[in-house]
Amino acid sequence: MSGLTLIVLAIIAFGAAYLVYGRYLCKKWGIDPNAKTPAYELRDGVDYEPADTHVVFGHQFASIAGAGPINGPIQAAVFGWVPVLLWVVFGSIFFGAVQDFSAMYASVKNKGRTIGYIIEEYIGKTGKKLFLLFCWLFCILVVAAFADVVAGTFNGFNAAGETIAYNGSVATTSMIFIAMAVGLGFLLRYSKFNKWVNTAIAIALLVIAVYIGLQAPMYIKGSTWHILIFIYIFIASIVPVWALLQPRDYLNSYLLVFMIVAAAVGIIVVNPTIQAPAFTGFYNEKMGSMFPILFVTVACGAVSGFHSLVSSGTSSKQIKNEKDMLPVSFGGMLMEGLLAVIALIAGASFMAGQAAELGYTTPPQIFAGGVAGFLETIGMPHDLVFTLINLSVSAFALTSLDSVARIGRLSFQELFLDASIKDEDMGPVRKVLTNKYFATVITLGIGYVLAKVGYSTIWPLFGSANQLLSALSLMACAVFLKKTNRQGIMLVIPMAIMMLITFSALGLKIYDFAVKLGNGTFNPALDGLQMVFAVLLTALGVIVAAQGIKKLGEKKGAAAAAK
Repeated sequence: MSGLTLIVLAIIAFGAAYLVYGRYLCKKWGIDPNAKTPAYELRDGVDYEPADTHVVFGHQFASIAGAGPINGPIQAAVFGWVPVLLWVVFGSIFFGAVQDFSAMYASVKNKGRTIGYIIEEYIGKTGKKLFLLFCWLFCILVVAAFADVVAGTFNGFNAAGETIAYNGSVATTSMIFIAMAVGLGFLLRYSKFNKWVNTAIAIALLVIAVYIGLQAPMYIKGSTWHILIFIYIFIASIVPVWALLQPRDYLNSYLLVFMIVAAAVGIIVVNPTIQAPAFTGFYNEKMGSMFPILFVTVACGAVSGFHSLVSSGTSSKQIKNEKDMLPVSFGGMLMEGLLAVIALIAGASFMAGQAAELGYTTPPQIFAGGVAGFLETIGMPHDLVFTLINLSVSAFALTSLDSVARIGRLSFQELFLDASIKDEDMGPVRKVLTNKYFATVITLGIGYVLAKVGYSTIWPLFGSANQLLSALSLMACAVFLKKTNRQGIMLVIPMAIMMLITFSALGLKIYDFAVKLGNGTFNPALDGLQMVFAVLLTALGVIVAAQGIKKLGEKKGAAAAAK
């Protein structure tokens, strides 16, 4: 099989899905281009701030993509490229894109509120509290996994103590990115330039940052980067979105588009042969059985609960017009699906053991090495492309960290907020717990401890929790659609399938920990906190799912009365 055939088939499938299925959902649910969106209605300059479609798309895409669509498909390919490809394409269209769109739609129709508030309004207060606790725990897992991925791409030294030039260049460019983003944020907010001038400025800043990074690599060890990254996340999660989140995503969107276009061009021109086996069997000695492991490993490449948090937590508060929701949410997920297909092709283009021989030991390195190899055949310098692709991957992950830290902080604060209690009437304990600085510190503190375990160890638990969150989000949106007399059957089937997959995966994870406890191989430092998370997430998921399914089963009259 050729890589060109796979990418063309994927583009056709995703394009048809956007034009046909996406528009069908718009018609069924009702998009009102004349409605006043929460970005204008509740504009506060911090979280609610209207932005152009391409700016919100940049934020949404950069936030949801992260390292997931690159790490997941490449790791899952141990079962063969065919099952991974099928799940990425069908999952992105009928699971992921539908979830992202419905979450954003429900949020915009409810004053930009999060999925937690949607659950409170349409399922109940208890369900909301449990869901928020689930979200908070999940956000900690994302912070831990992605922070470790970023620290790995910035780490300036290998195991032998030798410097790694491309990591140093990526680190320098990323730091310059952040500084330039702040300046761009003030420019976008206070200047009167049109979008084409702003685009030209953004691209110029991007080129300057990349050039300086290549000329002056920064060599800092990974453990130090862990600390620096968490300091950055703390700042990014509390400052106004226009000051860092929006402009950084605006800058990143061009880098990410470059990465996808460059990879696609390389595949189209070179037409690499898929070297990996199409199917290796239903069981892998290292990863276990294909069901449910393949699905939770691919994670963000097909469907991700984290996307619903971004769609309802930050992006919905920036939407200028309801018609922008389709390209930002549905289109953003299909773009991520295409990235996952590209990552799969890049990884599958290596013969068994070839990537390791070339020094590519992590999925981002395998992806970057594959794309660099494609473009090298048409005259582009291998080292330059390899550095740029690694930079793009770190940009994905850093942007996800910006968003998830903010969402985790908001989830923790919401846990202790009560609409019946005014701010001035709060007790001292509640005031501390709802303080954004305290909420950020406790969220990132636990995330830092987990990050020291390493992303590869956390990934299976992260994937399982991530997919379960998608099932709960689909459930919440299905209840919302039902109670507002809109059709939601297209959410119910994906919801049921994701619940089956994720409860199976979490059950297997807990069983593995139990076996370790029984045979004396349980490591409290590596396994203890993960086991606590696995048990809590499973219990919370079961309770919230039961409440939501009960609401879905109510007759229309009962549903209307409940509202």
